Amino acid sequence: MELITAASEVAATAAPVVASGVNGSLTLGVAGAGAAVAIGMIGGKAVEAVGRNPGAYGNIMTLGIIGMALAEAIAIYALIIAFGGR
Repeated sequence: MELITAASEVAATAAPVVASGVNGSLTLGVAGAGAAVAIGMIGGKAVEAVGRNPGAYGNIMTLGIIGMALAEAIAIYALIIAFGGR
């Protein structure tokens, strides 16, 4: 009976540690995937826009870079949260 009690005590203390690792990995994975999709969409739409109006290349590139930086910031925030132990 003592073996079962000791095993359940170990499981009770190890569960939060394992769950926090999975939670951080899941947070980082979802945010990374979201940022990758957003950056791909921004780049694709920028290429389409330049194809339609080549004269606006400079403005489109500027807005595209700003949009990509903002999308990447979300992934960086998730990285901070994942390794911050929240």
